[in-house]
Amino acid sequence: MRWSGQEVGAESADNALPGLGISELAAMPGHLRSVRSPEFAGLVFHEVIAKSALNRVPGQSSMPFSWTINPYRGCSHACVYCFARGSHRYLDLDAGRDFDSQIVVKVNVAEVLGRELARPSWQRDTVALGTNTDPYQRAEGRYRLMPGVIEALARASTPLSILTKGTLLRRDLPVLAEAAKRAPVELAMSIAVRDHELQQSIEPGTPTTRARLATIAAARDAGFEPDVFLMPVLPYLTDSVAHLDPLLRDIRDAGARSVMYGPLHLRAHVKPWFFEWLKGEHPELLPRYRALYRGSSSRAAQAYRMELAARIRPLIRRYGLEWGGARRAVAPPASETVAAAAPGDPSPTLF
Repeated sequence: MRWSGQEVGAESADNALPGLGISELAAMPGHLRSVRSPEFAGLVFHEVIAKSALNRVPGQSSMPFSWTINPYRGCSHACVYCFARGSHRYLDLDAGRDFDSQIVVKVNVAEVLGRELARPSWQRDTVALGTNTDPYQRAEGRYRLMPGVIEALARASTPLSILTKGTLLRRDLPVLAEAAKRAPVELAMSIAVRDHELQQSIEPGTPTTRARLATIAAARDAGFEPDVFLMPVLPYLTDSVAHLDPLLRDIRDAGARSVMYGPLHLRAHVKPWFFEWLKGEHPELLPRYRALYRGSSSRAAQAYRMELAARIRPLIRRYGLEWGGARRAVAPPASETVAAAAPGDPSPTLF
């Protein structure tokens, strides 16, 4: 977990962090040091000592869990549409390139979690991972924080859920299988794009869709019933029957239990980055997106959401992938910002 001789130093211009001076870096709460590694070109890991691991979900939330854990801040998956980009602004980092490359690592998260779960007041409420940044992003391959987190939850007989795009989940399936003997474990994979070229363009740091489907199959073989979050559905890019039908078939064939879908949700701090990507990759769609996400709105127009529901719901039924609702303890990313459905709206906004 420690890489000697690879610290980011104040003396080298090559090591300077964009948007973050050395004084601000030292002021990061619990900061130990910042590290580069040849294995992770273009990334800087800011190792910190966390004071707490559990985050309470607001009482008014409709989510099927009460607590979350985020071992990392920032995410090398670099999904252009990621809602969590705004969280980096609290570190004086930007919501674009910095979010993708400046990763905060809570190196003691499992140890702190163990102490929190040992308190007499702990009620063994469901804990969710993956509701902010992905716990199985590339950094996890080096830091290996998740096995300790899972084992701590299992020792405390605490139900847990994981939502990820990371195929590194397969490494921990034996640990998760052991945990499932002590408490319920729910697993879900996020898969939104079947077209390989588009997927690599908009989610450049993620495993391929094929690799994620193989991870679903592996989880099924390990005794789990994995779900899929088909989110976000990208208007005019991934919302056609021609795209959705084969993707849902692939998800069914991989062994997924059910699918939850949701159209693209563009919060204010994400919209500029997404529109910049759209301008470079699909400029012909910019006027349509500006009309669909008019002004400060983060939600696609209601008429579009109704149209998408009419198109995708019959496909989900066709493949036997209807969502089980209350029996799920896995929730979508941006859970704290899920908007309630408007009257006549077939589904809540999830992205």
